[in-house]
Amino acid sequence: MGLSLVHSRGCVGVESPLITVEVHLSSGLPQMHLVGLPETAVRESKDRVRAALLNCKFKWPPSRITISLAPAELPKEGGGFDLPIALGILAADEQIPSAVFGDCEFLGELSLNGDLRSVRGVLPAAIRARDSNRILVIPTVNAAEAALVKGGKQLHGRSLLDIVEWLHGRKQLDDCKPDLSCKPPIHPDLCDVIGLHGAKRALEVAAAGCHNLLMLGPPGTGKTMLASRLPGILPPMSETESLEAAALASVSQAGLDHRSWGVRPFRTPHHTCSNVALAGGGSRPRPGEISLAHNGILFLDELPEFSRHALEVLREPLESGRIVISRAARQATFPARFQLIAAMNPCPCGMAGDNSGRCSCSAEQIQRYRGKISGPLLDRIDIQVEVMRPDNSILSEPDDDTENSAVVRKRVIKSRDRQLARAGKPNALLDNDELSSYCHIEGEQLGLLEMAAEQLFLSPRACHRILKVSRTIADLDQAEDIACEHIAEAIAFRRLNTGQNYI
Repeated sequence: MGLSLVHSRGCVGVESPLITVEVHLSSGLPQMHLVGLPETAVRESKDRVRAALLNCKFKWPPSRITISLAPAELPKEGGGFDLPIALGILAADEQIPSAVFGDCEFLGELSLNGDLRSVRGVLPAAIRARDSNRILVIPTVNAAEAALVKGGKQLHGRSLLDIVEWLHGRKQLDDCKPDLSCKPPIHPDLCDVIGLHGAKRALEVAAAGCHNLLMLGPPGTGKTMLASRLPGILPPMSETESLEAAALASVSQAGLDHRSWGVRPFRTPHHTCSNVALAGGGSRPRPGEISLAHNGILFLDELPEFSRHALEVLREPLESGRIVISRAARQATFPARFQLIAAMNPCPCGMAGDNSGRCSCSAEQIQRYRGKISGPLLDRIDIQVEVMRPDNSILSEPDDDTENSAVVRKRVIKSRDRQLARAGKPNALLDNDELSSYCHIEGEQLGLLEMAAEQLFLSPRACHRILKVSRTIADLDQAEDIACEHIAEAIAFRRLNTGQNYI
């Protein structure tokens, strides 16, 4: 009888492997068999495709239809195979020409009347189709997302009939074009924060070197307010960073909002989230909050309120920049190079060290509360600062020394440019060899760090992170060498590691 072959794309983690849809019509009782490890949504495509073809006035082949999704060992999920299956059936029955099938890839879910609905994972599919020099044909609702990929050719249609008319040469499909109507977001300005000059300095250093930051202080002192202003002083995303972040959003449950293109992710999960929600996972692995914050910020407010298990999940991704989700049937690797910003109270009631005398927590309660954050996790946070309650005079006296986000951002970008020109990466990501090359100290500077390590019981990892922060502070000062004042300021930024507990 008839045989056809149509190219499509699957979704495995953040990758989009090639899926070949083979359709064979043979003699026998009219029925359809779908093979190739299809999951529920794919198995149900048989009913959607049949209804769509009949409602679009196509003839349903009175044959035995065998559909193979290859490679067979790769699990298939989602409704994106509806369009290639429908086209394969029509081509095998010679109702449409198949001459262009070798140069195209098709992706789209069919409604019962033949309209095309949106699918997940269009951005990774567009990247792989471009690399394979094929045309990607997708639903119109996904056009703005696919247009984010430069260098490839993507076409879109509103219905199955549009695609068929294009295959017959009777109609042209439109190219996918970016949505130019969206405006860049307006971030809260740093000048809204009155006082807290030490905390704002720490925020600037963290932004310049992509360092992790922990703020500790009583409730209402401005920790969350400071964190929400970090996106406004960060450098803009590169094309590669934007594609990586958008690809992760594209394969997530919520999908990609193309209006967020080029905007650094700012994820703020609630402290009740599970370790799976934070790290990612499920029977069909999906990216979690740490991956959705890739190339952006993960803000954990009320850090000790997160479960111990969830927090410990952060330790490996903070070092490696990725997370591997392993299940019995499959494994998926997601990038997770995020900047951790956390906030916490000094004690359960929040008033320890507030000089108000209102703290009623015992030393044991305070120790138990802070013990929820393990030493190894705390050791991976480069900057740890105290955000104390400012003087009441700020309510009546304006703060003329407060800089707005635009001024601080210029310094941050200038510092980051020095880092990228020197090592090709922010200071926080330097490895041991690069640390020796770009953060080399000796003499008085080395003696200061060794004395601090001995007196404050700092681990080698903590010393390395102090060096990285020192290098960032020197870059903000546009200094070629790390000076003693740079190291002293970096040491002061690790007070939680030194046993000074603000009590």
